[in-house]
Amino acid sequence: MVFAEHNKRPARYMDQHILRAGFSLRGVINMRKIIRKAAAFLSAAAMVCSGTASVFTAVPYMTAYAADTNNDDWLHAKGSRLYDMNGNEVWLTGANWFGFNCTENSPHYLWSGDIDDLVKDIADHGVNVLRLPVSTELLYNWMIGDPDPIESINPNNDPSYPFNVDLIKADGSIVNSKELFDILLAKCKKYGVKAFIDIHSPESNNSGHNYGLWYGKSFEANNGKTVEVTTDVWIETLAWCAEEYKNDDTLIGFDLKNEPHSKYGGAPVDAIWDDSNAPNNWKKAAEDCANAILANNPNALILIEGVEGFEGHGAWWGGNLRGVAKYPVMPTSGTSQIVYSPHDYGPIVSDQPWFHKDFTEKTLLDDYWYETWAYLVEKDMYPLLIGEWGGRLDDGDNEKWLGLLRDYMINHHINHTFWCLNDDSGDTGGLWKDIQFGTTQDASGNITGHTTINWDETKYKTYYYPAIWKTSTSKKFIGLDHQVALGKDGISLNDFYTSYAKSEGSNLDGGKTSDGKPVEADTPTVTETTAATTPVTTASTTTSSPETSTATTFVSTVYASSGLLGDTNCDGGVDVADAVLIMQALSNPAKYGKQGSEKGHLTAEGEINGDCCDVGDGLTNKDALAIQKYKLELIKELPEK
Repeated sequence: MVFAEHNKRPARYMDQHILRAGFSLRGVINMRKIIRKAAAFLSAAAMVCSGTASVFTAVPYMTAYAADTNNDDWLHAKGSRLYDMNGNEVWLTGANWFGFNCTENSPHYLWSGDIDDLVKDIADHGVNVLRLPVSTELLYNWMIGDPDPIESINPNNDPSYPFNVDLIKADGSIVNSKELFDILLAKCKKYGVKAFIDIHSPESNNSGHNYGLWYGKSFEANNGKTVEVTTDVWIETLAWCAEEYKNDDTLIGFDLKNEPHSKYGGAPVDAIWDDSNAPNNWKKAAEDCANAILANNPNALILIEGVEGFEGHGAWWGGNLRGVAKYPVMPTSGTSQIVYSPHDYGPIVSDQPWFHKDFTEKTLLDDYWYETWAYLVEKDMYPLLIGEWGGRLDDGDNEKWLGLLRDYMINHHINHTFWCLNDDSGDTGGLWKDIQFGTTQDASGNITGHTTINWDETKYKTYYYPAIWKTSTSKKFIGLDHQVALGKDGISLNDFYTSYAKSEGSNLDGGKTSDGKPVEADTPTVTETTAATTPVTTASTTTSSPETSTATTFVSTVYASSGLLGDTNCDGGVDVADAVLIMQALSNPAKYGKQGSEKGHLTAEGEINGDCCDVGDGLTNKDALAIQKYKLELIKELPEK
C-alpha cells in the first residue's frame, strides 16, 4: 500500500493581509510537508509568572528502550558551527523519513521493508541524522500513556516468513506507536545514526503541513477526550518528550514547528515574527517552547524554522529568517542550543521570480538566499540546518538549483536533512524508488528475510552523496556517535578525530581539519564542555557609556574585582564556554560548583567574574544569557543591567 503524502501548494499572503501591511509580496511562495506539534507544559518561567499549573500528568507506560549508557553525544552551538562536548566540530548531513505525523502513526515503507534492514541501509548510505516528522496529537497520546496503534506495517511472526519480527511482542500483538518509536531509536543507536523530531502538524494528518500554525486544531485523544491544541498543549507535549528522552542522546533535538506560514491552508491568522505578545507570534512561541524543553533537557538542540513573510518580504513556508536579525530567539539559558532551520526548494515545487533568469549562486544569494537565511552563517551568528531540500529530477532548472544549493551548503558548512527518503512525497519524490521484502533458504532449510531497497542512484549520487560528511580521500562516512561507527563502511566521531582528521580531513573547509579530543566510552554523563575560546577586544577597564560605544563591531569589556567580567572559567576570554559553565554549576553544583569534582569546575574567582548581569545578585541563568548576548553583540558591554 502506498500513500501520497501531500502535494505542495502555493503559499501566499491573503489579499487582506497585503493591504493591511501595505506591501506587495515578492512572488507567490509555496511549501510542504506533514508535521505535528506536541503540547503541554508551560515553561517553568511562564508558570512562575502566571501561577498556572500543568493540567496533565505524564504516565509512563513502559521503560525507555535501550537508553545510551554513555549519554555523551550531545551537541552545542558556537557561532555558526556545531560542536560535541569536547569542542570537536560536527556536520549534520541527514534525511527526512515521514509517517509518524500521518494517520498511519509509523514511518512509511514498513509495509514492505524490515525496520532493521531499513535503518542499516540508511546508515550504510551515510545518513548521519534523521528528521522524523510527528504530530502533537501523537505526542499527546504518548504523554497520557495511551499511544496510538500503528497501521500499514507488515509484521509477520511466521517462521517461514520473518518480517519485522522486532515489532511483534511475545504474546503475538503488534507494538504501539510509542514502542515503535523506541525501537526505531534503538536501531539508530545500533547503526550510529542520530535523530530529531519535527512537529509537522497539530493533529495527525497526511496533509497537515498545509496548516500554518502550531495551535488551533482539535483531535479526539485515545482517552476519549476532545483536545484542542493550544500553545500550552503544544509546549507541554514537547517538554514531556524532552524529559522522556533526556538520557538517550540518540534523540538529539526538536524541530519545534514545520513551516509556520500564512492563512493559506486554513489557519485563522498568519504566523508572524516580531517582539509582541500576540498569540500568533512565532518568535515568542518558539522562545517559550525552547525554555520548557531546555528546562527538562539542557543538552537538546532546538531547531527553529522561519515564517513566510517578514516586513514585506516573502519566502518559502518556514523559510524566512529575516526577523532573527532584529528579534532573535533568546532562551533563558542562552543560545548555545539554538539552530535555525529554513526550508528551500526549486522551481518544480513552485516557480519563483528568482528562477526567471540564468540564475547562479550569486543571483540566488542576491535575490533571495542571503537576506532570508544565509546571512546567519556568513556573519557567523548561528548554525543553520536546511531542514528540507530536494525535488524531482528534470534535466533542467530544478537540477541546476539542487546542485547550487548542494555546493553552497558544503562550502559554508550548513547542516541539512534532505526531503526525503520515502518516495511517496507527492511533489518531490524520494531517495528510495521502491522497497521489497523477500526470503532466502539455505541448504539446511534455514530461512532468512531480507529487504531490497532500490535507491534513486542519480539523485543520491549526484546531489545527495557529495553533501554527506565523509573523509576526503578514503570517502568514509562520518557519524555523530563517539563510539559507534556509521554503517558498515563508516566511522565514528572518535575515529575521525583520532585517525583521519589531521591526515586527510573531510569534505568541509577544503579538507582542512585538525586533530580533535576523543570522548572516551567510560566518560560520565555530562552536558557540554568548552570549545576553543575567542578573545574579545578590551576597550578599557571601565564600562563604556552608550555615547562612546558607537561602532557595531566594537565590544567593550569590564574587569571584575578578581578578573575579566564574564570570564567564568578564568581562561582570559569571554566565550560561550563561560555561559555553559554557569549552567553546569547551577544545575549540578556537586560536580561543577565551587566544591565540584569535575575538572574545570567553578572557582571562587570564576564565580565573581561570572556575575555579569545585575552584579551583586550572585550567579544565575541571567548571567549565562548576558554572556550569550554579549558575544552576539546584542549588548555592547558587560555587565548587563
